Amino acid sequence: MNGVIEALHIFDEHNSPILSHTYTSRPLSPSYLLPLYLEHPAPRPNLIYLPNTNPPTLVFSLKHANLLFLLTTSSEVEPLLVLEFLHRIVDSFEEFLGTPLLAHKIESNYDVVAQLLTEMCDAGTINTTEPNALRDLVEVEGFMGKLLGNLNLPTKPTFSNPSPASLLAQQNTLALPWRRNNVRHTQNELYADVIETLSVTLAPSGRPLAAFANGTIAFTSKVSGVPDIVVTLTGPTGKHNLGSIIDLPVFHPCVRLAKWREQPGVLSFIPPDGRFTLAGYEVDLLPLGARNLGNMSASANNLKLPVSLEIKTCLGPTGSDFEVRLTVNRIPGSGGGSGSGGGGIGGSSLSSSSGVGRGGIGGGPQPGTPAFPTLQDLKVTVPLPADVRNLAEIRTAKGDATYNPGDRFLEWTIPNKDVASGFASHFALRCTVVGQQASADEDDENDDPTGFGFNTSTGGRDWSYDAGEPAPYQSASDLLSSGKQLTAEQEKEEKERKDSKLAQQNKILMPSSASVSFAVKGWTASGIKVESIVLDPRRSKGLAETVRPFKGVKYLTVSKGGVEIRC
Repeated sequence: MNGVIEALHIFDEHNSPILSHTYTSRPLSPSYLLPLYLEHPAPRPNLIYLPNTNPPTLVFSLKHANLLFLLTTSSEVEPLLVLEFLHRIVDSFEEFLGTPLLAHKIESNYDVVAQLLTEMCDAGTINTTEPNALRDLVEVEGFMGKLLGNLNLPTKPTFSNPSPASLLAQQNTLALPWRRNNVRHTQNELYADVIETLSVTLAPSGRPLAAFANGTIAFTSKVSGVPDIVVTLTGPTGKHNLGSIIDLPVFHPCVRLAKWREQPGVLSFIPPDGRFTLAGYEVDLLPLGARNLGNMSASANNLKLPVSLEIKTCLGPTGSDFEVRLTVNRIPGSGGGSGSGGGGIGGSSLSSSSGVGRGGIGGGPQPGTPAFPTLQDLKVTVPLPADVRNLAEIRTAKGDATYNPGDRFLEWTIPNKDVASGFASHFALRCTVVGQQASADEDDENDDPTGFGFNTSTGGRDWSYDAGEPAPYQSASDLLSSGKQLTAEQEKEEKERKDSKLAQQNKILMPSSASVSFAVKGWTASGIKVESIVLDPRRSKGLAETVRPFKGVKYLTVSKGGVEIRC
């Protein structure tokens, strides 16, 4: 597949084109391309084939920060390569233009954007995509240059990088394309952030059906020269079986793969300058041997979640109520001692069980550290069926529950102050649904407005009766509509009949699932931690032996509706 990229189009939140960059050939115009893309029903795939265009075209798409990126080509290309290129474009824009990435930033900095797109793709062939290398190739006007340019001075000094010829020579001789040359920092720092995203599906009984943790190790390197770093990971049972715990590992190009294959859990690399994604992984939180139905209850005990969710439906005499119960479990801390300090030289390391987040702060464990994890941003989302017209009543002792009929979901937010850190807490929410159906009384009246049963199909009904008893063809509702007094037994039967009919109608109004979102600082669901960060002075270049980099590690587990229970 030697295909080339033909054009890139960027649209704002109103689907108005804000940028079109053509690399080669005569691609489709944005005004012609966008309607063809929007013809496909949502959710639209990242790759769409347009066979009716001339020539037939492949359209790759990416949505980010309310911006739509469309990339076109009429030849066969590697799909994953093009999709990764789109992500690299977004990362580069955020690196040079800042976050969040907005439409007016792209329009007001077109000189920088055009340089980035030209350097990243040359005549349709993907070229330089590393932010560090782009820093040496793209000229960015400094603050003083913009200030003097706005003053309209007759002589404007030039604040720019070296000439393009010298830049090209540097690029050709650059041994590490992901790290720029001549890096200098007044303060040397090494930070690691382990971020995991939970995806858990629970049965109505609470038994876990599937549980995965997708992790990302974000690393920040601000060290002068060319440092050589070794990061050692450890699992809940140590380092000996880490290779069997981590599934689908992915690494930054700077990581030495031979070292990882030899010693799983050891990351040896020369980092880019600044913040980057060092590695990614996936962990199955359910043991493989416990996936059969007989051992699933045992795996449920091994799955430690910071929250437990339970939902009950068809409550109340008419079955119009449902209840959501949330339990905040105690998050086990890893203990640990005082701070990790500023680190040392050479073989200095940072223990992952230190009771701090960034750097060393003494005086006991700090909130948001492995020794004292904190739960925050707790929110429960309950999707409601389309037949639900409104919620007549929402009752909760703690938190704030909001519902808009047009949104078709209920959100229950619990403030951080109501979540007791380190102790189990219980919360409950009860709601009453109102549907579109008419009541049972209205149905009966519409079926027989006379009250004598003449308009109903009675079949072989017996019309004979005793003078001292009510007519058998007159039901309790018939007597009630005619103004006659009902007996206590008839009133009870009539109420039970109505409640039973309403309960059957309200079954379709009950929610079928509920999900919970949260964030836990200082804890990872998989138990993977950073055991040490070592800076090797013998393999590093341009770094004085007296340099003591400041080191720190943070852990974060996030669930954006990832823990879901089915009804």
